[in-house]
Amino acid sequence: MQARVWAPKARAVELVLGDERRAMTRADDGWWAADDELAPGTDYAFAVDRGDPAPDPRSAWQPAGVHGPSRVFDASAHAWRDTGWSGVDVRGAVVYELHVGTFTPEGTLAAAAQRLDHLVSLRVDVVELMPLAAFNGEHGWGYDGVGLYTVHEPYGGPAALQEFVDAAHGLGLAVCLDVVHNHLGPSGNYISLFGPYFTDAHHTPWGAAINLDGRGSHEVRRWICDSALRWFTDFHVDALRLDAVHALIDDSPTHLLAQLSDEVAALQEQLGRPLSLIAETDLNDTVSLTPTSQGGWGMTAQWADDVHHAVHALVTGERHGYYVDFGTPEVLRTALTEVFVHAGTYSTFRGREWGRPVPPGTDGHRFVVFASDHDQVGNRALGDRPSERLDPGALAAEAALVLLSPFTPMLFMGEEWGACTPWMYFTDHPEPDLAQAVREGRRREFGGHGWTALYGGDIEVPDPQAPETVERSRLDWSEPTRETHAELLDWYRELVALRRGDPDLASGDLTATSVRFEGDDAPGTDGATGRGAPDEPSGPWEGWLVVHRGGARVAINLARSERTVPLGAGGPFTVEAAWSPATLLPPDDEDPTTRLVLPARGVAVLTSPPADPVD
Repeated sequence: MQARVWAPKARAVELVLGDERRAMTRADDGWWAADDELAPGTDYAFAVDRGDPAPDPRSAWQPAGVHGPSRVFDASAHAWRDTGWSGVDVRGAVVYELHVGTFTPEGTLAAAAQRLDHLVSLRVDVVELMPLAAFNGEHGWGYDGVGLYTVHEPYGGPAALQEFVDAAHGLGLAVCLDVVHNHLGPSGNYISLFGPYFTDAHHTPWGAAINLDGRGSHEVRRWICDSALRWFTDFHVDALRLDAVHALIDDSPTHLLAQLSDEVAALQEQLGRPLSLIAETDLNDTVSLTPTSQGGWGMTAQWADDVHHAVHALVTGERHGYYVDFGTPEVLRTALTEVFVHAGTYSTFRGREWGRPVPPGTDGHRFVVFASDHDQVGNRALGDRPSERLDPGALAAEAALVLLSPFTPMLFMGEEWGACTPWMYFTDHPEPDLAQAVREGRRREFGGHGWTALYGGDIEVPDPQAPETVERSRLDWSEPTRETHAELLDWYRELVALRRGDPDLASGDLTATSVRFEGDDAPGTDGATGRGAPDEPSGPWEGWLVVHRGGARVAINLARSERTVPLGAGGPFTVEAAWSPATLLPPDDEDPTTRLVLPARGVAVLTSPPADPVD
């Protein structure tokens, strides 16, 4: 490898090899290069204007941590075994999100690869890895990484990622990598020594924004795009999940995401397999999905948090924080048929109108939805999962609403068996001041938003820096074999199989989805809106609802007593799966439609044969 680095304002740049410093030569474009080729495994760093050595902004390997030297990594040395891999389009696939550090007791990519057979038995299509970029310390969520090109060494480093992807492809699993381009973490962030990677013209929740539209932004954009393309080529990943793209503030004629989309599309043609980009955005705006030729960002899919909020608030009764406008079956119907609950309407939490409607004809598979994810669990005060508070029937209902929706469903590791382990916010900052700032910030964050009313009494937010916080967050792999957990796991497997096997349940046609319901208002809510007082838990909704998916039906009884549920026109219906015994009542003289007797907290999935074609 020839050592090269972009440092446009530097007067001198040196290549540092141990105790030796070698002067580098500057080109007119602000790039500096050394004459010698560096062999794989060579440790190196750069010194700008006689300063201290710093890692390469494009370092592929940081074996000594984010403050140590970079090491040359030869990506071509891996002998790939996936030559027959044709790829997976994420749209409509079943995605499984996992955090490498807590997915297994060992917390490594190699150990995670040994558990991929579990995902195969679940019939997952895509495994999504939370960020792997190098960060300071041993453990953390990964969203404070400082190396866009690196793989965290405690996880196994870059070679381990290649092995993981190879193993996944061998089992028929695609791999999605979560990447963070909107900010860098506070420790080990040396890129400002080299050039204008940040700008004061824009600001984000993490401080100064990445420079995407100011002087020098061309190379900053290349730094981002080249890192993304490299995951597809050198590591054979199939998709990238782009974190918080609304914080990529770009006033240039071509938005960074549009540039990235076009470059990925060109690479897709070259490689001959699907390459997907999934945007996390809270804008409730399909500009992210709009083709670049029409002025959009050209993403393959985007996350849709409103669907989560609608499901979670209905089943749990929580109304604190951003759940305040959610929790009724009317809102759930809006989410399942229109995606965005706030689509140019007033958001109480934000205190303003928010979002835009999803254009008619948009494929529902372009929205990734979930009942749990790392944010919605880990950002709770205690990191408690829905399984901590919900009975098995309610968990079964959440699973059915997500997995049999017209969207692209995603599961969060352990959700499929109702894991009892929490998943909390944890960090490992060696710097005492930074560690204390994180502790205090976490406590302040949960000073309001109704957490006391939800949990009862005084709550003590777990110390993110405490070793027991991360240890308690590791999955317990003995749980899936226990009776209650095994039942829920079988239910998830049934639902995924039904989604795969029935065209109506697999469809992304939003117009073929409707919701009917009947029930009591949740305790403590306004009967017209279903909303309680802000920041107050209001109690779960109780009643029955039926989600129509073409000719199929997803029937749910969230009441505390048996209900007879009308299935509407259509049929004849067959009960394909039931959380608890359900009985079909055929049409009769008094009621010409089919009804279903569902026990309390019952869920059933029914299909019907396709209608005969009209001559």
